[in-house]
Amino acid sequence: MPRRILEGRVVSDKMDKTVTVLIERRYMHPLYKKYVRRTDKFAAHDETNACKEGDFVRIEECRPISRNKSWTVITDKKGAQKAAPKSDDKVTEAAPKKETAKKDDKKPATKKPAAKKTAAKKTAAKK
Repeated sequence: MPRRILEGRVVSDKMDKTVTVLIERRYMHPLYKKYVRRTDKFAAHDETNACKEGDFVRIEECRPISRNKSWTVITDKKGAQKAAPKSDDKVTEAAPKKETAKKDDKKPATKKPAAKKTAAKKTAAKK
């Protein structure tokens, strides 16, 4: 049986040789037909303590290492962490500034006077 491989973001690296990885998945709700986001946290074994908080890593299912830890961080052949870019977290580039037009080129904005509201008349109640 093949081992599962998941991609996620490291949310904690405070433990020795262990990182907590947040995995986000989306699925369609069976009744409402709307996509729902679900997140799961997995403890993964990081032998070299190379992962830092905020890194994107790939983790692979393995035999139980401890009570909560059944995943290992996948490293490539060079020993560096494989960082998977997250499609939701796009780097925003600074947009080029548009040249501002001179005041002479623009027509002054004309505002229409606000319409006056008529006060509602109250009718006297007969006794």
